[in-house]
Amino acid sequence: MVRMILALVVIVLSGYSLTAQTLELMPYYMFFLGALILVIGLAELQKDRKVWGYMNIFISLFVFFASIQAFLMN
Repeated sequence: MVRMILALVVIVLSGYSLTAQTLELMPYYMFFLGALILVIGLAELQKDRKVWGYMNIFISLFVFFASIQAFLMN
C-alpha cells in the first residue's frame, strides 16, 4: 500500500514537471523516489533477498543525498 502511494506521488510530480517543463519540483520527487526505493529495499530484505535489499537501500541513500543537494541548490 505504501509502495503504491509513493509510486503514485512520484508519477504525478514527475508528470507535472514534464508537462509544465519546469524543474522546480525535482528535489521533491527525487525525495519520494528515494523513499520508494527504500521501501522496496526493505521488502526485499524481508523476502531474504539480501543482495537486492542492500543494493536498493544503498541506491535510496544516494537518491536522498542527491535530492538534498538539489534542494539546497534552489
